[in-house]
Amino acid sequence: MNTTRGYRSDVLAVVSQSGPTVTFFDAATYERLDVIEVPAQPHELCFDPDRRLLYCASTYVSGYYGAHQGRARQLTVIDADARKVIDTVGLGPDHGPHGLALDRERSRLYVSVESTDTAPGGVVILDADTRRRIGRIPVMADGPHWFAISPDGRRGWSTNKEAPFVSVLDLERDEFAGRVAVPGSEGLDVSRDGAYVYVAAPKSDFGTAPAARPGIRVIDAVTDEVERVLPTQGVVFPVHTTVTGAVLAGELRMAEGEEGGVLGAHEDGVLTVFAPGSLEVAGQVPVGRFPLTITSSPDGRVGYVANVVSGTVTVVDLERMAVITTLDVDRKAEAGAHGLAYIPAAG
Repeated sequence: MNTTRGYRSDVLAVVSQSGPTVTFFDAATYERLDVIEVPAQPHELCFDPDRRLLYCASTYVSGYYGAHQGRARQLTVIDADARKVIDTVGLGPDHGPHGLALDRERSRLYVSVESTDTAPGGVVILDADTRRRIGRIPVMADGPHWFAISPDGRRGWSTNKEAPFVSVLDLERDEFAGRVAVPGSEGLDVSRDGAYVYVAAPKSDFGTAPAARPGIRVIDAVTDEVERVLPTQGVVFPVHTTVTGAVLAGELRMAEGEEGGVLGAHEDGVLTVFAPGSLEVAGQVPVGRFPLTITSSPDGRVGYVANVVSGTVTVVDLERMAVITTLDVDRKAEAGAHGLAYIPAAG
């Protein structure tokens, strides 16, 4: 079995959307350690290293974005070391939680939520110590998904799928601060120095070809303007920045004759790696069908790509640009591996 030196006692947590479960793997040996059940339609994970907790967002009662049978409104709180559920946090009257971001300095957990009959989509703020709701910031769009914050916790950015902009939030005043024009958007992340925001655009409609050339919009985090576009061959869903400054993008590939396509009409995807600094393409690695979430090891040497249609996680050596191994995640329907969290060993 392939092993990764230096990661002993570290753990990788993986959501199965239709499991509905969270599976824990040894980050060195890739042995499956445990599987725990969570409420229906779990999507994303967020690890809180100060409290050693995992937060898991359950988004729908069943189905997925654009084809669901009702929105859920809860977070599941998991003890990351004991690997057991310890709490469930209700988000009502809000519903449809998606993205999660943690501000360790101010002990705040941010949760993006879909619009209701009385309010636009927004970001709910929870006190990470008490898990009580302390606020909500509107994003002025219906369906915010991924959410990321600056390293200093002062600003946040939300992608909005159908809306032609990325929302900018002032997290010191807890208010909507503006828009950055983007033709519909999927994943995003912020550079480790806080200088840039990387946004996957346009979104995929699963039925029509993208309205704009796919790629990564590079937004200046000070001016809130798109500085450049990193072109990609396929539509990108997840975007992730490593500690080294590399930008990782998960590109979809559609079966021949299925451009735009329907969910499930996919071939194996591609992980495209943009080099630190220059943002030139440093390499590409084949991954599973429909890459949906990406994370990396704390040293930036290993990438993890969750492939929702394959129900797998592709583990990638980012120095050699090669697949280390592929992890299988159990599922009960078409949607498999979704959210990811890397959990360093305690201490």
